[in-house]
Amino acid sequence: MGVLLSDRDIRAELDAGRVVLDPYEPSMLQPSSIDVRLDKFFRLFDNHRYPFIDPSQEQPELTRLVEAKGDEPLVLHPGEFVLGSTFEAVTLPDDVAARLEGKSSLGRLGLLTHSTAGFIDPGSRGT
Repeated sequence: MGVLLSDRDIRAELDAGRVVLDPYEPSMLQPSSIDVRLDKFFRLFDNHRYPFIDPSQEQPELTRLVEAKGDEPLVLHPGEFVLGSTFEAVTLPDDVAARLEGKSSLGRLGLLTHSTAGFIDPGSRGT
């Protein structure tokens, strides 16, 4: 049965090197979670380039890479969708899973952290 780790348990996993965030700052640790940051690279969907999205077909112009520059905002218009990644690379051991969840303050503004795929598999590494 799975359990939710406390901040003490998370800190112990970090200290033992079983859970790794790179880069990591102690201020990111919360009562039962770790705050991660959004990186500056996004895949912006250009939905108008195809009459429909077909997962069985290669559609190379469906997205384009966009980089947020410095302190300039990345403007999303209503209905636009981007794929982002975390600034931190996250490594989990084979017996620890994680979830990516949004901050409620951003959700109340209509900014969704993920539409699907919030589950991070045990043993995974990436951003």
